[in-house]
Amino acid sequence: MQIQIQKEGTSCTLTLSGRLDTITAPELEQTLDAHIGDVTELIFDLQDLTYTSSAGLRIFLKAQKQMNRQGSMKLLHVCPDVLEIFAITGFTEFLTIE
Repeated sequence: MQIQIQKEGTSCTLTLSGRLDTITAPELEQTLDAHIGDVTELIFDLQDLTYTSSAGLRIFLKAQKQMNRQGSMKLLHVCPDVLEIFAITGFTEFLTIE
């Protein structure tokens, strides 16, 4: 998985590509811990994310909980395969997906 970070003021966009799984989830978690402490808007661009495992879902859940306290979080350009995983697991009920 590759992570691109773009910060503007209190907004942070993370563009993810590849597979988010047990191998790559720790890298995303470290990136989030390092970059979203002062963020009020967190955006994930998932256009090129092809898969997420339960480890990836845990990261999205943790980020959503933190952003509920700090501001807002949304997911953009979610591919059909990843959207299906979000739907099956019930994540579409609490994640903002555009």
